[in-house]
Amino acid sequence: MTRWRLDGQTALITGASRGIGLACARELLDLGCDVLLIARDEEHLLAVRDELADDFSAREVLAFAADVGDAEQRLEILDWIRDIDVAPSLLINNAGTNVRKATLDLRDDDVEHILNINYVAAFAMCRLLHPLLTQHAASAIVNVGSVSGLTHVRTGPAYGASKAALTQLTRNLACEWASDGVRVNAVAPWYIRTRRTQDALAQADYFESVIERTPLGRVGEPVEVAAAIAFLCMPAASYITGETIAVDGGFLRMGF
Repeated sequence: MTRWRLDGQTALITGASRGIGLACARELLDLGCDVLLIARDEEHLLAVRDELADDFSAREVLAFAADVGDAEQRLEILDWIRDIDVAPSLLINNAGTNVRKATLDLRDDDVEHILNINYVAAFAMCRLLHPLLTQHAASAIVNVGSVSGLTHVRTGPAYGASKAALTQLTRNLACEWASDGVRVNAVAPWYIRTRRTQDALAQADYFESVIERTPLGRVGEPVEVAAAIAFLCMPAASYITGETIAVDGGFLRMGF
């Protein structure tokens, strides 16, 4: 059963205080993993940390408020990890953002912001944590991408491009770092019921279009993405690297 557990491991999760990141923290804790939570909103993050610590009293739950899109703050995260003397064996790059505009309406700073958070920050976190991940015989990175990085979705071209880049980063690092004992995979969610998607899904016509394109006939839940992330972290997935698993209710296979 230890192949299906994460006892003795520590995961660093970005964007950990809400949505998929929070669901991932709960899933990993339930499987025996300790967690390091990273998010921007310090007050909310600390409240989440305390709640998780109460719910999983046998596990270590630590938190650090930082914006992974800021290069200096990324270095502060690394300093904090060294100060607490923890070498994570798992990295979950979950932090993300979007500006929902058509191509000609996007400003240059919109595009830069989306690419910075969704791709550059994840790339940088992988590089910063590589020396710590390689302290373990086996470690794993899971990047939270999107189906919009694999096909056209009405969430905007900059967002789709950033997630496509993240998918390709996953493939490249999987090949480059395999010899270091680091597996690198990704998940690609479709519409998941989170704070970020609530406005779009609140539009009746748009919601109906989403459901029509989803064979399972419903929107996904954060815990369903978290379960896929957890699997990719497990020893049971030890021969899987460079893959992107769609958590999409069949959306990518729908066709016409």
